[in-house]
Amino acid sequence: MQRIAIFPGSFDPITIGHEQLVRRALPLFDAITIVVGVNVRKQYHFPLEQRIEWIRRTFADLPQVSVDTCSELTVDYCRQHQVGFILRGLRNANDYAYEAETAKVNNLLYPAVETVMMLSNTDAEVVSSSTVRELIAFGRDVRPFLPQAIRSDFA
Repeated sequence: MQRIAIFPGSFDPITIGHEQLVRRALPLFDAITIVVGVNVRKQYHFPLEQRIEWIRRTFADLPQVSVDTCSELTVDYCRQHQVGFILRGLRNANDYAYEAETAKVNNLLYPAVETVMMLSNTDAEVVSSSTVRELIAFGRDVRPFLPQAIRSDFA
């Protein structure tokens, strides 16, 4: 059986932290699908199509990384697509507390799925999509926080 993982999130926008996590996790899995959550109650800064395109460009060199969308619970996506692992990144203790609780609930709802948590690299532990959006709102250069493949879109 293949070791398939999903990496769910809004990726609004994708950051170097997201990119580093996927690249570091790839040796653990046969494939990783980055699942962009679609929540009709949530206001996104960037359109879904743009976020998907940025992810595709970021991982264009890795055929074992794909992108999909999801408007349901993550565990329901896992069950429907026979995914055994959920990949999550941890930047700090707050992330751990939230992700550990979510992992326990996910495991109760779908025991066949395992959450794999990885610590962020030191240079990316302060980088989040919300921080990038805030810096954009203040007209700051966010390119250092973004994957190389999409930096030209923010020049």
